Amino acid sequence: MDLSLFYFANDSTEPGDKGRYELLLEGAKFADEHGFSAVWTPERHFHPFGGMYPNPSVLGAAVASVTERVAIRAGSVVAPLHHPARIAEEWSVVDNLSGGRVGVAFASGWNSVDFALRPDVYDERKRIVSDRVGEVRTLWQGGSVPGVDGLGRPVDVRAFPPPVQRELPVWLTSGGSVETFQEAGRLKAGVLTHLLVQDLDILAEKIREYRRVAAAEHDGWPGHVALMVHTLVGEDVAAVKEQARQPLTEYLKSSLHLSARSVVGDSVDLSTLPPEDVDFLAAQSFERYFHQGGLFGSVEHAAEVAARIGEIGVDEIACLIDFGVQTKDVLASLEHLGRLRKLVASQG
Repeated sequence: MDLSLFYFANDSTEPGDKGRYELLLEGAKFADEHGFSAVWTPERHFHPFGGMYPNPSVLGAAVASVTERVAIRAGSVVAPLHHPARIAEEWSVVDNLSGGRVGVAFASGWNSVDFALRPDVYDERKRIVSDRVGEVRTLWQGGSVPGVDGLGRPVDVRAFPPPVQRELPVWLTSGGSVETFQEAGRLKAGVLTHLLVQDLDILAEKIREYRRVAAAEHDGWPGHVALMVHTLVGEDVAAVKEQARQPLTEYLKSSLHLSARSVVGDSVDLSTLPPEDVDFLAAQSFERYFHQGGLFGSVEHAAEVAARIGEIGVDEIACLIDFGVQTKDVLASLEHLGRLRKLVASQG
């Protein structure tokens, strides 16, 4: 089982001396030098929760400039917000800059506020994301897609520059819907998922269904499942728990606010709830995440969790390392994470 690095920062704090992107770039260098499989960056808009990553291809280009081996992936492109040619063009540039190391996870989008960029496509976003996969694949291999130019005339457009890789590695991002797992199998795409609204037992059932569909549709193709988990590895469980408690709790509060805002818009204000209610929700979430939803604690303890994740059919753990712990502390923890990667690899 592979380990990769995943970024989704809450940028509500002041940047460090080296700027907001020190952790991304230094972490990418570490991943490149220590055998990690990939670096993932997301697409997020209009909110401190993840908002330092509005365009994963831009960040991917930066990662390409400081690395030589590690794969560079979008985790994810919110496909309905973009013309397929723009997706193909941008990621082909990064493919060229990196010597053929890119991959793209396609997401339908879940936060309604993001669709201020394209409000007309919100209701059809789940259908559109599947269409985008096919369109981008066609463009990636030198084909064309139909469009209409500025004079209203039909045109066929192609994407330039040509990429290095003949085929673009593709994933579908799922928040937990089994239908998305099934669609990924039909599309011969991997799955990128997380444990925000599902536990390992439920995820195992979805992975089995994904493998079944993928094998039936594509002559035994096994697929690929990447699981994003919050990660902080150190000397011992107790020390890591105290180090993670405050930043992860604040991270979860930001996530709670963003989820509510997506449903009811800017009128929601969680500050109107009694503080003890918000604190209780965040504390409960912290305990669940720490003990069931992430790689926390010592190398040995995290390896036990990783083994359980591998047992349910996950091919890659995408370690989300930037959830609010100070950059210097996260960078210091990477030595332990590197040991974890070696231990997981040795266990098969």
